[in-house]
Amino acid sequence: MSLSRRQLLERAATLGAGFALAQVPVVALCRAAQASAGPAPAVSSDHPGMLYDLTRCLGCHSCEVACQVNKGLAPGTSLIALVPPEPSAGPDAAWVRRRHQCMNCLDPACASVCPVGALVKTPEGPVVYQEERCLGCRYCMNACPFGAPTFDWDRNIVEGALIRKCDFCADRQKQGLSPVCVEACPSGAVIFGKREDLLAEAKERIAQHPDRYVSHIYGESEAGGTSFLMLSAIPFDQLGLPEPGSKPPQIFSEKVMGATVPFALAWAGVLAGVTALTHLRERRMGALAGQKPEQQQEEDRP
Repeated sequence: MSLSRRQLLERAATLGAGFALAQVPVVALCRAAQASAGPAPAVSSDHPGMLYDLTRCLGCHSCEVACQVNKGLAPGTSLIALVPPEPSAGPDAAWVRRRHQCMNCLDPACASVCPVGALVKTPEGPVVYQEERCLGCRYCMNACPFGAPTFDWDRNIVEGALIRKCDFCADRQKQGLSPVCVEACPSGAVIFGKREDLLAEAKERIAQHPDRYVSHIYGESEAGGTSFLMLSAIPFDQLGLPEPGSKPPQIFSEKVMGATVPFALAWAGVLAGVTALTHLRERRMGALAGQKPEQQQEEDRP
């Protein structure tokens, strides 16, 4: 079945208007769900953190295994992954492995964009995932500047747990315990405590050994600050870490989401206008075509 240009424009205008109208209740429901989850708590001096020193990491995968066992994950899966640096780091860094995991941001973009409040920044600090709320939309994956949340393709929305991410062992923290990866690390490459104290510790290490460390604490200001902090002898961009800037990403994503309805309505108006102009043009052409035979008959009369 082939469609004329006019028919295509009519259908596009109808779809555009329908999309715009549908956005209104959807956005309203999403905002209501976010409101029910509550606002993100303010960062206190007791906010927990984790300091990861790559110069002390053995790359032994003990943290991966401990996380896997604690969360009851299938063999070969974990919420922590040890990854190699970028090729630009050179052969001297071939032995380096860094941890890739959720940074548990102070002002998490994933929680901001989640339309149903499945991701929540808790008063204790961790960003937790509530699988019973999750729609599987994967907005959190697109919003996270660190690429932390992953989608479980082996499950469906009925089974739940569609998204996987480190939650800083929130259940253990409530019991006054450290995350399992901290206890499992044999070299003390990762330590747990108050974020303020860890920042002070990191700055002291850099000051005492400026030849050993890059003069920067990754996570101190990135994306508005994170709970997971890193020290390294290799520039962080060579470790494959992004440079998201110091402002929380949701400052921009929320503006985009807020402009969705106006944009959809404007686009529907444009399509409707183009359709109306096309109709007008076709009517005029039809009228002219109908006049030609009469004019020709008058010219042919003797």
